[in-house]
Amino acid sequence: MNAGSAEVPGTGPATAPEAARLARVASRKLAAVSEQQRNSALLLAAERLEEGEGQIVAANAEDVRAAEVLARTEKMSPAMLTRLRVTEKSVADMAEKVRSVVRLPDPLGRKLSVTELDTGLVLTKETCPLGVVAVVFESRPDVVPQVASLALKSGNAILLKGGSEAARTNEVLMATWNSALEESGIPRGAAQLLHSRADVMELLHLERDVDLLIPRGGKDFVESISRQSRIPVLGHGAGICHVYVHSGADLQKAERIVLDAKTDYPAACNAAETLLVDTEIAARFLPRMIEKLRAAGVEVRGCERTGAIVSSGVDAASERDWATEYSDLILSVKVVDGLDQAITHIHAYGSNHTEAIVTEDSAAAERFLSEVDAAGVYHNASTRFADGYRYGLGAEVGISNGKLHARGPMGMDGLTTYKYKLRGSGHTVADYKSGKKFTHRVR
Repeated sequence: MNAGSAEVPGTGPATAPEAARLARVASRKLAAVSEQQRNSALLLAAERLEEGEGQIVAANAEDVRAAEVLARTEKMSPAMLTRLRVTEKSVADMAEKVRSVVRLPDPLGRKLSVTELDTGLVLTKETCPLGVVAVVFESRPDVVPQVASLALKSGNAILLKGGSEAARTNEVLMATWNSALEESGIPRGAAQLLHSRADVMELLHLERDVDLLIPRGGKDFVESISRQSRIPVLGHGAGICHVYVHSGADLQKAERIVLDAKTDYPAACNAAETLLVDTEIAARFLPRMIEKLRAAGVEVRGCERTGAIVSSGVDAASERDWATEYSDLILSVKVVDGLDQAITHIHAYGSNHTEAIVTEDSAAAERFLSEVDAAGVYHNASTRFADGYRYGLGAEVGISNGKLHARGPMGMDGLTTYKYKLRGSGHTVADYKSGKKFTHRVR
């Protein structure tokens, strides 16, 4: 049994309920672990990742070979295969992201407010860990160190369940991670890997021991988890992102942004899936833009007006295209009659993830930023910036398209809550029923 697996002494591999109970015990101990000890453990984990590079890449090569067979039979999408691959550079990036979490300020014990209720009776609102967080994800092995580092820094125990396509890679990553935690004196059970679909089905009903469940994957996957779970779910939803090229755009700037948003990493949830172009500039902008997209290997699907401007190399877009997250080198293109129609289209088909406008018209930009309902709204920047590491969060647990608890790239703040601490000196409520007054003085 490797060090990454959940295990209860004498029983072999743990079931999901056993792992969750072990995590709950660990979480209560973690809440009292000093920032220095948490940071030391993270720095050692980064070193262990670098030292284990060969083993990690070798395990991933086995996963990729098996996945390539599935990809040839169309049982795995090209996007998922891309997300699965781990290289020497990937491992170096994992280690750097762990170190970036170390450099972040301690999220725990921050005083959000201090109120003197009366002389000698002081109420403090302070940040604290959520407790036990479970993340169910598909394909991407780099989720393991990203999420585990954020969880440890924020004092949370973590349960991770990756897809079977990355099983070997995830096992090695978790074994490497837990060797560092054990050496650093971090409570046993602070980071555990679940293994089967049966574990996931059990996990969904462990509301007594799991405080937050984060599914990361396709829209259907996230919705299925949300429907079945009794645990609060923070959904990492679909990424149907738009770039809108306004009539006031700098067209060269627009070309660079569109190419980056679509081609930098098309499998990512923050890649652009639809390009909206104002009718005033469509005839000047689209021929050159589509030529560049096609040169980059992008399949273009356009509306009727797009097809009328660029007659060759553009397939006809269907209604379904506007609502599709391709996660591939495919882009739908629609000509719109101005800002109002662009915003209407985004609200009709977008997923509240990330939306961008390209324009030199500051009034139009501010309207777009104010009126578009999404976790991220950008002016003259690629949608690919929607990422916890790029936001300075160190890494991310996921990206939330919702509005409650956390929104957009979710870092450590999303893994903390708060508690009220009241310090008195024999105060009783009865005193205030007999005429004594509260001061309610904010400090």
